[in-house]
Amino acid sequence: MSAEIIRVELGERSYDIEIGAGLIDQAGPRMAPVMAGKRAFVVTDDVVAPLYLDRVLASLDRAGIAHGHVVVPHGEHSKCFAQLEELTETMLDARCERSTMVVALGGGVIGDLTGFAAAILQRGLDFVQIPTTLLAQVDSSVGGKTGINTRQGKNLVGAFHQPRLVLADIDTLNSLDRRQMLAGYAEVVKYGVIDDSLFFAWLEEHGPALIDGDQAARARAVAVSCRAKARIVAADEREGGVRALLNLGHTFGHALEAETGFSEELLHGEAVAVGMVMALRLSARLDLAPPEDCARLERHLARVGLPTGLSRQRHWDVAALVHHMAGDKKVRDGKVTFVLAKGIGQSFLTREVPAAAVRDMLAEFVAG
Repeated sequence: MSAEIIRVELGERSYDIEIGAGLIDQAGPRMAPVMAGKRAFVVTDDVVAPLYLDRVLASLDRAGIAHGHVVVPHGEHSKCFAQLEELTETMLDARCERSTMVVALGGGVIGDLTGFAAAILQRGLDFVQIPTTLLAQVDSSVGGKTGINTRQGKNLVGAFHQPRLVLADIDTLNSLDRRQMLAGYAEVVKYGVIDDSLFFAWLEEHGPALIDGDQAARARAVAVSCRAKARIVAADEREGGVRALLNLGHTFGHALEAETGFSEELLHGEAVAVGMVMALRLSARLDLAPPEDCARLERHLARVGLPTGLSRQRHWDVAALVHHMAGDKKVRDGKVTFVLAKGIGQSFLTREVPAAAVRDMLAEFVAG
């Protein structure tokens, strides 16, 4: 499979997203044209390292690029101040210079943490994203959002720092277990619900095969998702307007993640899936969207194996969820920015949502 190239148009910060099979082994030669020097520093985690680190380092050797690397613990808990401090100190000990290319090899956690370290080290180092999960390939590796979590919420400390290149190797998806694939798939579905009803219909037909290993379906889904995100980011790099549509399901989802302590009890994509259902249920409750569109979304998510409601293994508290949402970084003048929908493919932004309607919808989910 030859690589498909999608351009993120941001003037002097423009960059390519390359999508295809076997890109891990071509990383060095593909990175070389966008490098200011001949040295790279790779950041990965203890799950990804045994799978792909040696192959990336070998590709750097073939391109004549000197390199160092570090392996950090996997999981959402690595997105914290302590790990950021340890990572930046390690990079400084390794004599990373302003011409050093930082490489994020892994999923969304590695991309967010590494990108933030690159943004602040020596006031900004170039970096490359090599996303190895579906979620990272279709969402978090593109657009320049980097950051860490705090006890107050998710991604509340960070920076906009665009990569110089994104290499999305479809073959890396073969190493994911089904739960991780599904978590990424929720972000794929999001693009259909935002503004592409034809893509949503395509997913209804091809989604199960995509999850089960259809390489062509995976490549198409990643490309369609990246094109959508590239278009939105080019129009609104710093989320002053239309880019906030990409948060469909996230305001609710982040509250669910916070309530579960950002643990593996609820993966980010699983939280987004439930959050999208909440957004459409709220839209229907406000007579903005037809209930049948909400039911259609729920049917598709359930068909592939994603959650559409809250786990009965935990006590959920409406007040706690509302509290988490009030700390969301998209709050303006004390009002939460919601992404709601008039139907599948017709999402919009609003801050004029009655608090009682939100509480009532959440209470419905809590009651099961």
